[in-house]
Amino acid sequence: MKPESLMMSYGYKPHLSEGAVKCPIFQTSTFVFKSAEEGKSFFEIAYGLREKKEKEELGLIYSRINNPDLEILENRLTLWDEAEECAVFESGMSAITTVLFEFLKPGDLLLTSCPLYGGSDHFIKKILPKFGIDVVSFKVNQTKEEIIEIVKNTGKADKLSLVYLETPANPTNDLIDIEIGREIADYFSKPDKKIIVAVDNTYMGPLWQHPLKHGADLVLYSATKYIGGHSDVIAGACLGNSELMKRVKVLRTFLGNMAGPWTGWLLLRSLETLKARMDIQAFNAKRVVDFLNNHPKIEKVYFPGNLKESDGKQFIIKQKQCKTDGAMISFDVKGGENEAFKFLNRLKLIKLAVSLGSTESLAEHPDTMTHADVDAQLKNEMSITEKMIRLSVGVECYEDIIADISQALDCI
Repeated sequence: MKPESLMMSYGYKPHLSEGAVKCPIFQTSTFVFKSAEEGKSFFEIAYGLREKKEKEELGLIYSRINNPDLEILENRLTLWDEAEECAVFESGMSAITTVLFEFLKPGDLLLTSCPLYGGSDHFIKKILPKFGIDVVSFKVNQTKEEIIEIVKNTGKADKLSLVYLETPANPTNDLIDIEIGREIADYFSKPDKKIIVAVDNTYMGPLWQHPLKHGADLVLYSATKYIGGHSDVIAGACLGNSELMKRVKVLRTFLGNMAGPWTGWLLLRSLETLKARMDIQAFNAKRVVDFLNNHPKIEKVYFPGNLKESDGKQFIIKQKQCKTDGAMISFDVKGGENEAFKFLNRLKLIKLAVSLGSTESLAEHPDTMTHADVDAQLKNEMSITEKMIRLSVGVECYEDIIADISQALDCI
């Protein structure tokens, strides 16, 4: 069956929960063992003291290690990306930081795409260096050869351990070629050291792009966004093969940043409508972009659907990686911060708030909000300027979204 059908029941056995058609919330910190021998066996597997036997499952121990709501959620999330395993966290940043700490150590080099979400940018450039981890970045449309040269010029190419990509990039919608990221990682890998490729796929969600199929080792999400999609839960997720995910889950256990049962239950509820919601959002976004493209007060629209063959690499990447154009739009109003703020303050249906991928449409000002801490010169180079607005398109009637944008633009 298709994932959207399996979201209703996959991984859940009603007979284990009094026949309840939906998974209950297992609001408990600990679980009772049937015997001391069973408890010993569960801990042996949980702490990696021995491998699981054929068809043996990890029993329930403690909600910091496992919980039914979390396990069922993780099983269902693997279906969209066809991943072997998934780990769910209390936030997207928890997922990102756990991966970075697990696969990087003092003295290592991290290669990242640019631009990145403001929170990721801050952690990578201002927190990781405190732990002796060096960071180097490349920009959109740089060739594989140019990026390899960037790494070599650091003098620490032998220390490269992780390639971290964000595509489409927040907030510019720039696309990064995941296959080239894989080729760069392989170029610097050694027989005894495979360099990991991790991709933040939040902007496209688990439906519209599948990084693991293009060479990524790990895919990351702020599950707050499309996966949760109702602006009522904070969560993150990481998916990949069993070998790597075992490492991620072990560190998660000891950092204690796994999602709780209530978060897991909310996300299970949201997964049932994920495809329906995202289909509407993608449909609405195209209509909104058609309007913006022809409005005299809009200078430029940043949207994958606007890419043409003449755009070269960006168009090729879009055709190769993206199943739709997404539902995230950035655009420049004619003017600067004053005009952008006038527009934002005039919105009625669309909410002035950060985050994205929710049922309601949201608009924000990246330069002074989500990306306020990013280096000013870098923001300018990436076109993250005072006149840029970022719009997350919701599931409202697209005509009403357009009408709200139109009346707000009238004030400029």
